[in-house]
Amino acid sequence: MDLYTIWFDLRDTSRDVDFTRKLGAFLDDLKRRGAVEGWRLTRRKLGFGPHELGEFMLLVECRDLAQLERAFGAVAPRQPPVENLHAAVWAHVENFRSGLFRDFPDAVRTERES
Repeated sequence: MDLYTIWFDLRDTSRDVDFTRKLGAFLDDLKRRGAVEGWRLTRRKLGFGPHELGEFMLLVECRDLAQLERAFGAVAPRQPPVENLHAAVWAHVENFRSGLFRDFPDAVRTERES
């Protein structure tokens, strides 16, 4: 499983619940399209964690890079209805940072034989 990991802050934390509703609509739409397997949103607790990574962390699960490319391909044309959902999320986000991780070990990395 590949994990597209996104760290960010909200422009207005008083709208955090509204943001999560819009994020769910966007990512659940991508999931229905088969462009992602699932997702999980987390929030820094009690101020613990590196400030430069933001208060929120979003994990978007994809089977492989081909599926992640389909997700980007669904969003990149900036056409309705996906763009409407994406824009509603992006309007809340600032200090965006991202990374790509994978489950480990996986089928690519195995132990060396002695």
